[in-house]
Parts: sequence; structure tokens; C-alpha cells
Amino acid sequence: MNIFSNNIKALLINLGIMSLLLLGALLIFFFVYLPNKTNHGETVTVPDLEGIHMDNVEQYVVQRNLRYEVNDSAYSDDFPPLTILKQYPKAGSKVKEGRKIFISVNRVNPPSVPVPDLVNQSSLRNAEAVLKSNELRRGNIDYKPSPFLNLVLEMYHDGKIIKAGDRLPKGSVIDLVVGNGFARSNIPTPDLIGQNYEDATFIILGSSLQVGQVSLEVDTARTRAVIIRQSPKAGTEIKMGDPIDLWLGNPADTVRNEPQAMLNN
Repeated sequence: MNIFSNNIKALLINLGIMSLLLLGALLIFFFVYLPNKTNHGETVTVPDLEGIHMDNVEQYVVQRNLRYEVNDSAYSDDFPPLTILKQYPKAGSKVKEGRKIFISVNRVNPPSVPVPDLVNQSSLRNAEAVLKSNELRRGNIDYKPSPFLNLVLEMYHDGKIIKAGDRLPKGSVIDLVVGNGFARSNIPTPDLIGQNYEDATFIILGSSLQVGQVSLEVDTARTRAVIIRQSPKAGTEIKMGDPIDLWLGNPADTVRNEPQAMLNN
């Protein structure tokens, strides 16, 4: 009986020792080996890569023990070619060393877009909205005899006539030829003093006129700029399609009755 009891006691002791050894091994694995193997607790702040040229990515990413991969390309007029437009994870994120940063790079050449169908379809005002929605820009406006006032008759790009469906790079400028409504007489120059630039442009185009030279006489980033001078002055009889020169400045500096000779200087 004593021998059997002693054997049971020895077995329990051995099981206890094995359990302690196994527990110790698990503790060492999870709290010593695994953290060292996975750099547990060691993080890196993701740098801000937007606007950085691809030639300089290495010094921002690799030197921080990170990696990068180009997974997309797009186009933006706001950035030079081959600069980074977007990144993931975002700048300021905390990641482990060796993490891969996915980036989107600005294309060298802008993608092309089809020219919308404006001829005999759109008024000048509608044509501007359609061009903008297609990421194109309106250029010069020329008038030719037509019974339909401001109806788009022709489209030009770099001096060459274009038609609907032709493909042009995004941001291309399209010049328009529109009808003059068989206008024979002069029209009065609209009063633009006190208007902001966007509203003044809208009024000018709606009056079948063009925006001429624009002069800035104030820092538009710090001050609300309005039209403080114009030439010709309001009420002057001018021909349809003629330009109106504008001066943008502080509202307190508006000039309404300045002699025409001074405006032309």
C-alpha cells in the first residue's frame, strides 16, 4: 500500500513539475520571444508624402524602416508630374516597422476627355457649365453674324476647329464662336463696381461681352476683393464682344467717376 501511495505521489510531483515547465515555456514564448520577433511595441509615425516627388520617396520612407508600393495613378493640375497625390495609411498614423505604405502618383500626361457637343446645342452660358463639368476650360469668345444670340456655332482648340467626340487632355482651353443675334447697335457697359470677380464675370458674359485685362491691387488671400475700377466705365456704349478691363481691390477703394483717361493708364 505504501509503495502504491508513493508512486501516486511521485506521479503528481512529476506532473506538477511538467506543468510548471510548460507554463514557463509559454510565458517565455509570448512575452520574450514573440515580442522580439514581431517588434512588438515598436512603432513608427507615417510621414506626410503628399506632394513629394518620387525621386525623394526613399529618404522619407526607407530611412524610417518602412516600405512603399505604387498601387494607383491619377492626374491633378495642382501637383507636378510624378508627385504623390494620396497615401495609405495617412500621415501621422502609428504603424509597425516594415509596414508598407501604398501611394498614388500623379501622371506625367493628363488623361484625355471627349469634347462635348456644343455646336447649335448650347448657349454661351450653358456651354461654360458643360465645359467645366467635362474638366475643360472656356477660352476666347468670337462673334459672327447669326440670328441666334450667344448660340455656339464653332469650337476651336489651339487655332484648329474641333468637333464633338474629339479627345483632348483634361484642362484644355476651347475657344468658342457664338452668334451675335444680328446685333447692329452698341450696348451699354454694365456697372460692375462692388461686384466680386465671379459675379462680374457672370454679368459680362451674360451681356455678350468679354473679360479683358484683370489687375490685382490687393492681397486677395487676406482681403475680400471686389471690382473697384472698370474700363470702359458703366454706361459707355460698346460693341457686343468687346472686352471690359477690371481692377480688383479693397471695397473702400472703389472708383465710379474716375475720368476715362485715368482708367486707361
